[in-house]
Amino acid sequence: MRLRHAWERLSLYLPVLLMGLLALSTWWLVRNAPTPVQPAAERPLAHEPDYYMRDFSVKTFDATGRLASEVRGTLAQHYPDTDTLEIDQARMRSVSENGQVSTASANRAVSNADGSEVQLFGQAVVVREPMARAGAAPTPRLEFAGEFLHAWTREERVRSNQPVTLKRGNDVFTADSLEYDHLSQVLQLQGRVHGTLQPAPARR
Repeated sequence: MRLRHAWERLSLYLPVLLMGLLALSTWWLVRNAPTPVQPAAERPLAHEPDYYMRDFSVKTFDATGRLASEVRGTLAQHYPDTDTLEIDQARMRSVSENGQVSTASANRAVSNADGSEVQLFGQAVVVREPMARAGAAPTPRLEFAGEFLHAWTREERVRSNQPVTLKRGNDVFTADSLEYDHLSQVLQLQGRVHGTLQPAPARR
């Protein structure tokens, strides 16, 4: 009888005991469970290339299939932190909608993502080839040369804060710095400026 009575009393407290054990085990699991991995803070991108090309040539075409531009070089490296492309022994050629041909070359070139801004370093040369015009004299050949040239292809501007040589047809100019805007037809030469103007050819 005593054993039965003790069992009945124990059975009354058994649910409470089980709930206590469950709570204790839950607390133990929570305490000893591994902490969730926190999302890593975004690290700033290092100035390291994420892809490169060797001895390459890249051509772009417009909607009609006409060649619009070509870029060649011995090595190209893309840097994601600045979204720039650095090209060794760069050679560039572009053709505008009206057929105007422009070329550029340098020991090294740095271009932004869409190629609208290009910096040329070391033996830099930018050339606009002559172009025929209906009812007018053809535009003369235009050449910029120096150790550094900064070109904006869409705005058709060239700038340099270093000595440059400008050749327009047979005329030659040198200056300590230059800024040229083709759309507004404004040329600024600063510093020690020297020019040699050749007489226009005699008309027949």
